[in-house]
Amino acid sequence: MKIALGPLQYYWPRVTTLEFYAAVCDWPVDIVYLGETVCSRRHELRLPDWIEVADMLAAAGKTPVLSTQVLLESGNDLNTLRKIAENERYGVEANDMGAVQQMKGRPFVAGPFLNIYSKPTLDVIADQGAVRWVMPLEMGRAGLAQLQQDRPAGLRTEIFAYGRMPLAFSARCFTARNRNFPKDNCQYVCMDHPDGLLLETKESQAFLTINGIQTQSALVYTLIHALDELRDLDVDVIRLSPQSLHMDQVVTAFRAVLDGCETADEAHRRLVPLMPAGPCNGYWHGRAGLDMVTPGEVVVSQAPDARTPGVKARSAA
Repeated sequence: MKIALGPLQYYWPRVTTLEFYAAVCDWPVDIVYLGETVCSRRHELRLPDWIEVADMLAAAGKTPVLSTQVLLESGNDLNTLRKIAENERYGVEANDMGAVQQMKGRPFVAGPFLNIYSKPTLDVIADQGAVRWVMPLEMGRAGLAQLQQDRPAGLRTEIFAYGRMPLAFSARCFTARNRNFPKDNCQYVCMDHPDGLLLETKESQAFLTINGIQTQSALVYTLIHALDELRDLDVDVIRLSPQSLHMDQVVTAFRAVLDGCETADEAHRRLVPLMPAGPCNGYWHGRAGLDMVTPGEVVVSQAPDARTPGVKARSAA
């Protein structure tokens, strides 16, 4: 299986972002998704900058893919989408059906937000030009096994295997609302939260993470224990989602398990201290998303790592 580095979900300063991808050149990843998928107001890097990053990664032997925005809200967003779709240098990940139509039958990656849950949908996407599809995040092992049996010939499969799960998108910016800023004058407060802003219940239990207009899981999804199962299911690519710290070690841990240099248990023990919150994998096992199922142990609900202080994000929404 190949390792893909997913698109950056957070808003980091320009220098931080460029330094991050310069380091990626030396990591054991095969595919790197680039571009702004969450909010068009995040413009530390614009499309020409992402193209330059793609050039750098391609020179290092990586396969860059340009990801499209999930929720388009303006004519400028549509113009950017068209430019991505029309580029002839790099592959494209389509994250909404508008992007699929813009590809006009040319090869693309069907992103996890296209809601592909059945064979008829998978057939339609393949007919539109998809060469790889990314399983929806809440789909479990049983659903994937069925679709793997039914998938069209030549269509490859990618699985989100690590990171805070992007669960939903909204026209409202929750991070700005938390600071009592309007969305159109948000002061770019997302940059204050390089791994998102943890949302807790009144009982101080981790609930969700807010990341601008995106809602994420509070815990970090990890399929480090399921890599052998993914191989058996003929999964072609695993996707690791960037985090602000220790991402090189995260990639190395997954590569070590894939190469047989380390057991999943050993890698998991190394991974947990590197996570911005505690682990979960419930969706994969058909359980509640907060669950963490490991060999010999079932944890119904696990709070974030005690070393990462929770932030009560209170909104008047």
